[in-house]
Amino acid sequence: MKGVILAGGTGTRLAPLTKVVNKHLLPAGKYPMIHYAVRKLAQAGIEDILIVLGKQSAGLFLDYLGSGKAWGVRLTYRIQEEAGGIAQGLSLAEGFVAPGEKMVVLLGDNLFEDDLKPFADRFNRQERGAMVMLKEVEDLHRYGVPVFLQDSIIFIEEKPSTPKSGYCVTGVYMYDSAVFDVIRKIRPSQRGEMEITDVNNVYAVNGELRYGLLTGWWTDAGTFDSLREAGEKLASTDGDER
Repeated sequence: MKGVILAGGTGTRLAPLTKVVNKHLLPAGKYPMIHYAVRKLAQAGIEDILIVLGKQSAGLFLDYLGSGKAWGVRLTYRIQEEAGGIAQGLSLAEGFVAPGEKMVVLLGDNLFEDDLKPFADRFNRQERGAMVMLKEVEDLHRYGVPVFLQDSIIFIEEKPSTPKSGYCVTGVYMYDSAVFDVIRKIRPSQRGEMEITDVNNVYAVNGELRYGLLTGWWTDAGTFDSLREAGEKLASTDGDER
């Protein structure tokens, strides 16, 4: 199983800091935000990781992460030339993830407490399809919200005014290699981006979308408030190990 970290976002909600440095290099607790994504994948036993970057601060990512040796992993880097959406960034993993392989995909600004290994192991046993990690939250209008039929996700509704469940889809996804064919078939949204929700809904319609539940704390650290909150939680739990 391969790992993919998407860290190409522009981070407009964290301006003006992100005019100076990519948001995934901003500090969260003791380390830059990107540190935790690499560590989570390494702790899940994933040794080959692709990091998709924007052009901004690419050299700083290399300076900090290097080859990945400090985490016991092997890092590969690819540049997302333009802000074309999460699914467009994920498409750059084609070739790194070979046909028949599976992957764990993290948005680099998602910080969370749970251990990924039990979920990755479960997905490895899944014959095909995808898995999304869900979290029970209050501000559902900010996220994609799953619609359930019995115990299955049949659709994900993006930023609903009337949510049909109490869970949001986090930026932790797992896919088989068929995801690249799915991405080729979707079209840009009204905002001109290739949306990961559209990808997930293809799997949902085909009955191939499973889910896991995060029970510890989770945040998408894309605002000053959420970044500060995550930093406080991480500062109280981080040891000196990488």
